[in-house]
Amino acid sequence: MPQLSKRTETFTDSVIRRMTRVSMKYNAVNLSQGFPDFDPPKEILARLAEVSNEDFHQYSITWGAQNFREALAVKQSRLMGRNIDPNGEIVVTCGSTEAMMVAMMTVANPGDKVIVFSPFYENYGADTILCGAEPIYVPLYPPEFNFNPDELEAAFKQKPKALILCNPSNPCGKVFTYNELKIIADFAEKYDAFVITDEVYEHIVYEPFKHVYFASLPRMWERTISCSSLSKTYSITGWRLGYIIAPPEIIDVAKKVHDFLTVGAAAPLQEAAVTGLKFGDGYYEKLRGIYTAKKNLFMKGLDDLGIIHTNPQGAYYVLLDISEFGFESDLEFCEVLAEKVGIGTVPGSSFFRENVNHLVRLHFAKKEDTLNEALNRLADLRKKITPKKQLLKL
Repeated sequence: MPQLSKRTETFTDSVIRRMTRVSMKYNAVNLSQGFPDFDPPKEILARLAEVSNEDFHQYSITWGAQNFREALAVKQSRLMGRNIDPNGEIVVTCGSTEAMMVAMMTVANPGDKVIVFSPFYENYGADTILCGAEPIYVPLYPPEFNFNPDELEAAFKQKPKALILCNPSNPCGKVFTYNELKIIADFAEKYDAFVITDEVYEHIVYEPFKHVYFASLPRMWERTISCSSLSKTYSITGWRLGYIIAPPEIIDVAKKVHDFLTVGAAAPLQEAAVTGLKFGDGYYEKLRGIYTAKKNLFMKGLDDLGIIHTNPQGAYYVLLDISEFGFESDLEFCEVLAEKVGIGTVPGSSFFRENVNHLVRLHFAKKEDTLNEALNRLADLRKKITPKKQLLKL
């Protein structure tokens, strides 16, 4: 038999999605994969019901239905501070996962280098490798997850083709300040690199932090590929509707990559989602309030239990410190936690380039009742998982 492709030899399947399957196996509260257990806005669902009886069941235009791109252009023009052309500066993709892959394949050639901050969403390293490129990892330092400008410039001196910027960040909840973004922008200009942004949590940011679109910085529009999706903003992760916004010369290439990867996103779902894209600013203010309440409930519960954790500035993830249990493998801890305590989490090592085995990631995009149930189960954590350090002493 001939050999299979070697592209995937250096990474596994998605640990995040694997932990959802583990959660299902043990009937655990799934705080691993980041999707809500509450409904999308009723206006979007009502439009979806109508669409099922209308003529939207065949292919839409490859790079996105016209009315979807027009509605998205109006929304993002207001937020990004420039007039975005729906015909020349947008590609609609099958989720932000495809958007990031399209962006990578648009700019990166085999042998190119790409800067990735660590911790990172697990797809970034895989995307880079699948393109034949080489990731350069730059650490973010807790508790604020700031970067060292000297270390970042050292990475830029290696002449990367691009930097990947997740803002707000998954898994650490980092919201990059304007000054931090300006440092990145100055290096990108100085060393002539693209910046590929993942901004899917753009509307989930906690006071006093503010989200700044990287493409809105001076002279950055020309070298920024902005990727995002509707998944988190409208609680429709299963609809797989994402997009890329970039200058026409970049979009022209992205359209070709997208066309041969997936042809196009689901036509009826695009039609229904136009309703959400036309929501006013009040919707996004309410969304921020909803997630702020969820964050406050969950953070207080963790504090009351005496569990050490991060304090996210944006997105809806929190990292727990499991050092007290003495597990050498955070993956083993997550499997035991799901089986014995009934909580599904993700091992922190899947997000870090560094040797990190004392963190696990949870999310709080759940109903209040679900979060309270999770906290009740976590209250039994120390009773049901005996610290291995104590076992060794015995």
